[in-house]
Amino acid sequence: MRSPLGGALVSTDQKSPFRTKTVEQSIRDTEEPEHALRKSLSAWDLTVFGVGVIIGTGIFVLTGIAARNNAGPATSLAFVVAGIVCALAALCYAEFASTVPVAGSAYTFSYASIGELPAWIIGWDLVLEFALGTAVVAVGWSGYVRHLMHTNLGWDMPAALSGPDGGGTFDLLAFLLVLVLTAILVAGTKLSARITAIVVAIKVFVVLLVIVAGLFFIKADNYSPFIPPAEPQPAGSGLKAPLIQVLFGYAPTNFGVMGIFTAASLVFFAFIGFDVVATAAEETKNPQRDMPRGILGSLIICTVLYVAVTLVVTGMQDYRQMSASAPLAEAFKSVDQPFFAGAISLGAAVGLITVCMILLLGQTRVFFAMSRDGLLPRVFSVTHPKYRTPYRATVLLGGVIAVVAGFTSLEKLAELVNIGTLFAFVVVALGVMVLRKTRPDLHRSFRTPWVPLIPILSIAASFWLMLNLPTETWIRFGIWMVIGFVVYFLYGRRHSRLGKAGADADY
Repeated sequence: MRSPLGGALVSTDQKSPFRTKTVEQSIRDTEEPEHALRKSLSAWDLTVFGVGVIIGTGIFVLTGIAARNNAGPATSLAFVVAGIVCALAALCYAEFASTVPVAGSAYTFSYASIGELPAWIIGWDLVLEFALGTAVVAVGWSGYVRHLMHTNLGWDMPAALSGPDGGGTFDLLAFLLVLVLTAILVAGTKLSARITAIVVAIKVFVVLLVIVAGLFFIKADNYSPFIPPAEPQPAGSGLKAPLIQVLFGYAPTNFGVMGIFTAASLVFFAFIGFDVVATAAEETKNPQRDMPRGILGSLIICTVLYVAVTLVVTGMQDYRQMSASAPLAEAFKSVDQPFFAGAISLGAAVGLITVCMILLLGQTRVFFAMSRDGLLPRVFSVTHPKYRTPYRATVLLGGVIAVVAGFTSLEKLAELVNIGTLFAFVVVALGVMVLRKTRPDLHRSFRTPWVPLIPILSIAASFWLMLNLPTETWIRFGIWMVIGFVVYFLYGRRHSRLGKAGADADY
């Protein structure tokens, strides 16, 4: 079977787990009324989504840890390094998202270039990444709110409802937050975009407040030395040691030039989320034009803000004295400005709401795309008759994540979000190179420059950061991937629409 645009709709070997689903078929699937999403997002909406999910826990927390332990004032350069790694990946995402404007992000891109099994694995990876990310941020938001209630109002949540991190058993606030955001997402992405725009405005105002107000309290002495002398990092042991140390005996250093790269692997978490923009490609009015703008625009804006905030905060307070939990607020307390400290804490709590919402949005769209392809039960790919949202998948996943956030302390599992994102970067960069070879005739509204150099650099940079993660994180990630293989061969491969013997009739 061939499409009007030319090219086979399915690969000739329908039994191969590496069969590919062409770009034309992916786009045609979006036109099925029962499984179609409403196109309502603009470049501005996408940029707001990107800024909304990127600015969150990372800048409000990791700045202090990286400055105090790894890079000192040069933490600003660590943000530049992490931003460059993300920019390399963003260029690849922009080409795919504008060429294949279909829900699913890296999952859909892989299906069109590398094959069904790799696509399933990356989709399975993204489901874990977004689920854990949503739950972790919800628990973090709950902690911020409980702290603000106690500090400013003298109110305390009952111990039993404060969650494992608060000494209780069930985190009621985190549970309720996820449920409310689930209801908002069912009601439509345009409503989500409007709420996100309001919250992002508050969050960006707080970041700008830090930059502008903090300029008046900078002391030049705090920048000396800008790059502190290198110190050997305490040797890791067992499964907590970085994989690069276990494999090659290389122990990362604190401070010095290499300390900047060590800090970059930590603050990389602050950039997680720009790839979520790509999951909304199918709901974008003009994806060929707007997806590259949304992805690259949000990343550039956040990188500039991150570098500015880091320079100001490390100039306000000696990096050795920076707080590991609330560096921005504590920096203002150190110069006797409690009003600004309170405003920053409130802005951080409000800002985390959008992070949760957009991570949940990304997960439901990946799950929806996998279901529409038959790799997961097709019942979850039916869209709401009025709102045109994947309401069944959203309700299922929202409910599961709400329970996980309510009962679980996810501090150790949070590192899986990092490795999952970096793995997606590697697969997308590889997919760009493969599709350039297999479909050179395909119209690309945005083209990644200097292929294959940029994708190769993206793969190398992402893999380097992955090697700096603890060995136990790699083991957990490997276990999740093995479970994914089992599910694919027991269910996904047999129910795949692409792989059915009657594929032509089905399509």
